[in-house]
Amino acid sequence: MAGIVLRSLAFNDHDRLPDRFSRSGGNISPPLEWFDVPEEATELVLLVEDRDAGRTPFLHWLVTGIEAVSGGVDEGEVPPGGRTWTNGFGTAGWAGPHPPMNDDPHRYFFRLYAVNRPLELPGAPQAPDVHAAVEELELASGNMVGTFAR
Repeated sequence: MAGIVLRSLAFNDHDRLPDRFSRSGGNISPPLEWFDVPEEATELVLLVEDRDAGRTPFLHWLVTGIEAVSGGVDEGEVPPGGRTWTNGFGTAGWAGPHPPMNDDPHRYFFRLYAVNRPLELPGAPQAPDVHAAVEELELASGNMVGTFAR
């Protein structure tokens, strides 16, 4: 399967996320850019999850319907054409990192999927729902990881 290049000008892969992106530091979504999206992709799906939060990954951001030719998203914005879903804190849109105090740094997985048709998701999807829905439709994907601790 082909790979999408996903990166941010605000942090490098596996580096600490700047405080302004955290829930207590401004709660602003980071800028992202992507390349090498397959031409046959009809849309993109962005999933950000904390896999260190417990048995079920904690959903920090889910955006579907992103324009396949968009190329990225600015800080604090929703990707072009995107629909934001409810995050693990119960609000729509970006929910910045907020791990328990004094925990080891949590890893925040940013995943961008190119799909060949819109996902079928339940009304309040969780990260495992997205993984299952994307499984049959994925043409390519890219990911990067940010870390954060309080």
